[in-house]
Amino acid sequence: MAQVEATTERIIAADAETVFDALADYQDVRPKVLPAHFSEYEVREGGDGEGTLVHWKLQATSKRIRDCLLEVTEPTDGQLVEKDRNSSMVTTWVVTPAGEGRSKAVVTSVWNGAGGIGGFFERTFAPKGLARIYDELLAKLAAETEKTPETT
Repeated sequence: MAQVEATTERIIAADAETVFDALADYQDVRPKVLPAHFSEYEVREGGDGEGTLVHWKLQATSKRIRDCLLEVTEPTDGQLVEKDRNSSMVTTWVVTPAGEGRSKAVVTSVWNGAGGIGGFFERTFAPKGLARIYDELLAKLAAETEKTPETT
């Protein structure tokens, strides 16, 4: 079994603290920024960063649906780690400053891939597919956090 890894990143025109806080808000913001590939979203414990337990189904392809139950930790400032209780998948989100009023968000998922020919196809195609899904999520996160404050 080889480890499979998918990574994507985006520069967001909002400060790192704003982006990280939005990403860590599993109660209100995360459901708004999830692409259509995610379904049955439910916060089971917590809802804000460390200590959150969240469930969703991730439909990577028409035939591949992953049932995820994720424990969220914050090992260091600007880092969220989601460990799936149902598989070997671990997703790490890192948000760092990237200049004045900008931040860089990087998401990396790693898991133990299948063996044999199925594993070959998984290692070949899954990272690209997951990167596309996360790119869409980061685009929605950018749209959510780059909103200018409304004036009355």
